[in-house]
Formats: sequence, structure tokens, C-alpha cells
Amino acid sequence: MFAAALIHDDVVRGDLPSGTVTFLFTDVEGSTRLLQELGDGYAPLLAEHRQALRDVFLRHRGVEVDTQGDAFFVAFARASDALAAAAAGREALSDGPIGVRMGLHTGEPLVIDEGYVGIDVHRAARIASAGHGGQVLVSQATRDLVGAEGLRDMGEHRLKDLSAPERIYQLGDHDFPPLRSLNATNLPIAANPLVGRERELTDIVALLGGSARLVTITGPGGTGKTRLALQAGAELVQEFSGGVFFVPLAGVREAELVPATVASTIGLHQLGELGDREALLVIDNFEHVLDAAPVVRDVLSAGTRSKVLATSRAPLRIEGEREYPLDPLPDDDALALLTERARAVRPDFAPDEATREICRRLDGLPLALELAAPRLRSLGSAALLERLDRRLPLLTSGRRDAPERQRTLHATIEWSYELLDPALQRLFARLGVFATFTLEAAEAVADAHLERIDALVESSLLKPTRGDRFLMLETIREFALERLETSGEAEAIWLRHAEFFLDLARRASLNQESEGPMRHDLVIPEHNNVRAALAWTTRAGRGELGLSLAGALENFWMTTDPWEGRRWIEDLLPIGPTAPSPTHALALRCLGNSATMAGEDDSESLYEQSLAEFRELGDELRTAVGLHRLAGHALRRGDEAHARRLADESLASHRRTGFKKGEAGVLGLLGELERRSGSLERALELYQRSTALAHETGFTWWEKHALTSQAITYFSLDRPAEGAERLRTALELAQRMGDRIGTLETLALLARAAVEQGDLPLAGRLWGAIEAEVARAPVSGWDPEDQHIAPVARHFGDSDFEAGRCAGHTLPIDDAVATALKAVDG
Repeated sequence: MFAAALIHDDVVRGDLPSGTVTFLFTDVEGSTRLLQELGDGYAPLLAEHRQALRDVFLRHRGVEVDTQGDAFFVAFARASDALAAAAAGREALSDGPIGVRMGLHTGEPLVIDEGYVGIDVHRAARIASAGHGGQVLVSQATRDLVGAEGLRDMGEHRLKDLSAPERIYQLGDHDFPPLRSLNATNLPIAANPLVGRERELTDIVALLGGSARLVTITGPGGTGKTRLALQAGAELVQEFSGGVFFVPLAGVREAELVPATVASTIGLHQLGELGDREALLVIDNFEHVLDAAPVVRDVLSAGTRSKVLATSRAPLRIEGEREYPLDPLPDDDALALLTERARAVRPDFAPDEATREICRRLDGLPLALELAAPRLRSLGSAALLERLDRRLPLLTSGRRDAPERQRTLHATIEWSYELLDPALQRLFARLGVFATFTLEAAEAVADAHLERIDALVESSLLKPTRGDRFLMLETIREFALERLETSGEAEAIWLRHAEFFLDLARRASLNQESEGPMRHDLVIPEHNNVRAALAWTTRAGRGELGLSLAGALENFWMTTDPWEGRRWIEDLLPIGPTAPSPTHALALRCLGNSATMAGEDDSESLYEQSLAEFRELGDELRTAVGLHRLAGHALRRGDEAHARRLADESLASHRRTGFKKGEAGVLGLLGELERRSGSLERALELYQRSTALAHETGFTWWEKHALTSQAITYFSLDRPAEGAERLRTALELAQRMGDRIGTLETLALLARAAVEQGDLPLAGRLWGAIEAEVARAPVSGWDPEDQHIAPVARHFGDSDFEAGRCAGHTLPIDDAVATALKAVDG
């Protein structure tokens, strides 16, 4: 709609409000359908709709900025006038066949001769597009000015411009379908709206909305392939009921890791589990793992209704591929992009003919324009153009083997690099080892300081992202790694990188025997850095270091992807220390964890081998942990007497050494033995002691497990409200750890609690949300027929349950969590 470009080229006017301005966007819902249904009768109805809205806008002092087709863009000096106009406009159209959605947002845009410039224009348009016919949506900024009266809080939603979540309000209490937002996708937040590319975006959306099952956007680095693919994915979220998933391969340097990366991103153990899910996979940066292209063929074979949108510098060359070569930006779009980025550092920047010539000299490459823009902070366009004319011919002359545009981009990056002082050049090269990074990591690995990081951000060689992290775009990162390899520092910096993440993993306390609370949150954002470190240790033959890192992440693998952990360990074992050694024994235990979660036959044998090594090493603590793991195996196969013997031996050892985490685990297992024997009060006592010790020691994963066991016991004692209280805490812990299977299992038990307390609509709503989440991305280990949640299934078909279940199918899982927590709180 209007947000496709920042500069409006229609009538030049001086009557536009300035300062704080509220934008109102309108759009007719289902206009194509109405045209087909009404034929020639649609045109007069559309004209009536336009006149009615124009009359309303005029009465409320609105200024019509632009009109495109059946949509309006109107500006108001007062937010209250805008909201009143939206209400009056909705009322004026309420009796007609045309349903209009409206969106309001307030900001401080820049006014130039051509119209409004700024992110607020995009935001208002995207808010409108998230609604339905007859619905008026309002941003937080507008709500802050007009007050809360008459506005319904719809929660936080990600909009299709891929920006950070925005809290949205609805005018009035009418019920509408869920907003057309991006809450049910992992598409990353974009730093800026897409500029230009309207035709390309339309083409790609049409291809994937049609018969094409694989579309590959190709082009040299820096042409904006990733940003275009992300926007196409955002536009298609409503079309793929099985979800739209972003699978970034920039941090995956080995082709063998691609199948697991794709599978784990969409919540699968194996690609064969895709089945008939209607999913779209946006697979980014495929060029450096082209040997893995057959994985895409496997995805399309396994998922008969799934589609793939890939980005790569070269086509994948597999059957059915539709290649979409991406050209640089045309002159006007390149100018709009450079102008927008320049105004981010110099608000009064005004483009001129020299600016347009800069765009031509940089071949309209988005990344090259991004790198040039910071220079306009202190240089005028003519001065920058003069420097480009001096630098680019010199820098491109030595790379005649590369395509012209690639040479232009490489030269632009090299120019930005050569403008750095030697210390910054050295830092830039060192930072190439990171996927994304924190300042702490950069300080430890690359000897960085905040001032120098800021200097690289100002040069557009780094980008700040959410969570106080920094990102180096892949094309720039390749250049940085080239410089690192020629510096003679590569091995030393990679070693520091691996050692830093080993230290971080140990600080996260993700082994049961670790001291201190479990900190999954430290590791979750570093997944790609962990992968890079493990890959380097494998290449460099540093098996001891790699196995130490993989083993320190034991519980991280269990809550995210046990099979990835297993693959790394199996790759590293042949080059690691031989038995007996603590590192080798822990690696076997980690393999046993993965095998147990996958239900594989060798799991008990792996635990036994690990236990034997720890016994030989005289490691009493890890021997006791191993006994507990084997006791759990004995319990699962029904040998309760053997399970009790092993548990008693483990408990005695833990108490002798004073290791409370270990005692917490064994008490929970003894509680399970009591529960199975029918001694429910005794089981509850043991679970409570287990929970208290786990909480005291920060053994988060086990605390969640023990709370869940308490809840199940409370259900057996016909005390569901107390069970729900325990599940509330367990759900919060699962969310904190990023434990997806734990979240779903706890929600399912809360649905049972609702059934036990007679609240069938709530039970159905939670169950429906679980079903929708599993349909969006299957969860390995999820068993809807588990005996502890079987009471929920008995109400399938009940009208109250089914009404809630239907509503739950449209409820994002995060909203379901909030609903469950609120219900327990009363």
C-alpha cells in the first residue's frame, strides 16, 4: 500500500500537519471478491464509500495526503480528531456492503515538498493491514495521547514490516478474527522497512501463492536478497497454516548440518515428519553449503504441501526450482534508500543530483548504499561523490575476475575498511568469527571497547540488534574473515572464541553436577556461536576442547535439540581424549541423554559405559549422577526393585558429599516409585522436598519436572486447584528455559486442571492452542495420548469444550500461556 515508499511523488502541498502528526490509513477488505460479486455495481458503491469518508475526514480536520485505489492516507494534527474521524467513518459505512479496516499511529515525521518521510508512515499502514473490515486499530503512541477509554487492549503484535512488536488497541468491543500479525512465526525483526522492491515482492508472492514449490532468489552479495525474502515470508504468513519459518544458514558452515538445522528450526526430529503440513521455509544464505541442496528436495518430498523460498548467490539446481534473479535497485528506489539512511545520521539531509549519481556509481546495491550513507553525516553529496570517483576505480581494478557489481560491492566494503585506523581494522577482522555477539564477548575475544564498537556501527560495518547484541552482515563478515586469515591471528582468535563460549557454557551451569543456578538464557542467543566454535574445534583437531564445550551444554541440548548435541559429540569423539577421562565419560552420558529422549535401544548401554568410566576415575559425584540416570531407565521398563536399589545408592552418595542437586533428583524418582505404589501422600512429600531442593540450588529443569509430578499427584488426590498452582510455576520455568515440549506438556496438564474444575471452555481453548502449535511446528516427544492428560480427551465433542477448542486454534501459543497463567491467578 502507501508504505511501499517513503517519498510520495503526488501533488506538492504546503497544508500538511507537521510536528506530532497522527496518520489514519483505510483499506477495503476483500475488494477483489466484491468486484467479482457485484460486477458493475461495485464502482458506484466504491464512489459512495469514498465520498462518505472524505466528508468525515473534512469534518474532523483531516488532510488527505494520498489515495490509491480504494485506500486513503489522511493526516491529523490532533490524535483525538483522528480517532473521532475513524469512529465516524466506521459508523457511516456500517450499513453498506463495503467493510473498511482502519489503522492509526502517531509520530513525528519529517515533512518535505513531496510529502511525509519516516518510519511512522510505514507503521500506520501496517497497523491498518493487520485488521479486518469494520475494525479500527490504534497504536500505543496514539493511545497514549487519546487515553484508554473505548479502547480494547489486543496485546503485542508483530506487524508485516518485520519491526519490533507493537501493542495494538481496538476501538470498541466488537469481536473480530485474530489480527493478521506475525506472532506465529520466527521471522526476525528487521532494522528498517523494505524500500522499493514492490514489483519483485509481488512476483515472489505470486509464485509461491501459485504452483511454484521452490523459488530461489539469486544475485551477488549485497543486493538485498535476505530482506526481500523476509518480506515475502511476512506477506505470506496468512497463506500457510503450518507456519512460515526462517532458517538462517549463515552460521552453519558444514553442509552435513543443514538437514538438522532445517528440522530443528521447524520443531522436527526428521524432515520426514513434515507430512501434509502447509508450511513455508525461508532458507537464507545457501551459497556456502550448496552441497546440501538435496535437503531442499527432501523437504519438498516429505512435506507434500510445503514450499521453500531460498536465497543464494547461485541457484540450487534441483528439479522444480524457479530461479528469481535479483537486480540492484532502480535509480529512484536507490535514491530513496540512500536518503532514508542518510537522514538517520543527518535529519536535514536533502538529496540532489550528486546523491543520485552516488547511487549510480554504487550500482544501486543496497549494501553499498548502506555503507556509503554514514559518510553523509559530515560530507555533502558532492564531496562524497568526489571521493568515490577517486577510490572506486583504484579498488576495483585488481579484481577483474569478479563480476562488475561484485567488484563494486567488494570495493565499497574495502573502502570502508581502509578508512578505519589500523586498530579498528584489526578489531573488524577479529569480529568476523562471531555470528552475532555481545560487548562482553567482543571484549574477551577481540579486545574490543565500546567506543570502537560504536565506530564500526557508525561506519555501517556492524548493526546493533535487540538484546544489546551486534550483527555483521554475511557479505561483510566474509570480507572480515578474509582479513583475519591474512593477519596471522586466525588460529589464536578462533581459540579465544571457543574458550570464551566454553567458559560461558560452564557459567550457565547446564550439567546437573554444576554449582549455581541453571542459566539457559545465557546460551540460547549464542547457539550459532556455539556451532561455529564446535565446527572450528572439529576442523582444528581440538577434540578435548570441543567435547568439553558440547558436554558443558548437556541440559541445553536436552531442552532444545538433543540430536544436534549427539551429532557434535559423535564427530568429536574420534579426535578427543580416550577412555577413561572425565571429558569422554561426560560425552557418553550426553549421548545417553539423547538416546533416551529418542527412545533408542543403546541409551542404557551408554549410561552404563559412562558410569563405569566415572567409577574407574574415582569420581563419586558423577558416579552418583549416573546411578540416578540408570535408576530412571529401570523405572521406565518396570523394574521398580532395581530402580529403588540404584536410587538408594545414589541418594546415600549425594548426602555423603552434600550435593543437594543430586539429592533433589533422586527424591523425585523415589516419589514416582511411591506414586506408582499408591502411596500418594508419601509421594507428595517426596516431590515437595525434591522441588524445594531444586529451587534452592537453581536446578531449574528438575524443579519444573518435580512441580509437574506434584500436580499429577494432586489430581489423583482430587485437589486440582493445588495442582494448577504448581503447574503455574512449572509453566513459567519452561518458558524461561525455552523448553517447548515442557511448555506444551504443562499447558496440557493445565487443561486437565480446568476439566477437573469444570471449566470446559478454558480446557478447550488451551487444548486448541496446543493443537495449533503442534500443527504449526511438530514437537518431538509430544504425546497427546499420555495417560496423565487422558481426562481431557474424554470431553472431545462436548459443546462447551469444542467451542473453546475452536477459539484456541487461532490463539498463538504465547497468548495461550498468558491465558493459562491468568486463569490460575483467578
